Amino acid sequence: MRVIIQRVKMARVVVSDKVISEIGEGLLLFVGIAPDDTKKDLDYACRKIVNMRIFSDESGKMNLSVKDIKGSVLSVSQFTLFAETKKGNRPAFTNAAEPVLAKRYYEQFNRQLAQNVPIQTGIFGSDMQISLENDGPVTIILDTKQH
Repeated sequence: MRVIIQRVKMARVVVSDKVISEIGEGLLLFVGIAPDDTKKDLDYACRKIVNMRIFSDESGKMNLSVKDIKGSVLSVSQFTLFAETKKGNRPAFTNAAEPVLAKRYYEQFNRQLAQNVPIQTGIFGSDMQISLENDGPVTIILDTKQH
């Protein structure tokens, strides 16, 4: 499982010219599911994301989590995180989970996050336009196979 974590002041998802989800301060997550991901990967990613101390405290140090600041999460599925780019100029996506499995894991991931923080989501498999105001900027790559 790969998750791009962005600390944001705001983020929104638009589908067919309609805003379908929006958050204020919090985390924008781009979530990619691999074919060999398990519940262990989901548990690890959720635990790390909810508790990751990347928001500034009163001293300006990154010492607070999204939970601590009472922020929100916007979760967007993104199979392109598993793009293979070594050969040719057209990325291959054979390292991403097939859609049925990916959707099931993505939805489970979101349910687990929702137990700890308010969450909004994109629409799995849709053509989405994402707007955000990155805060910092702070962008972190979490790969559950590299911990």
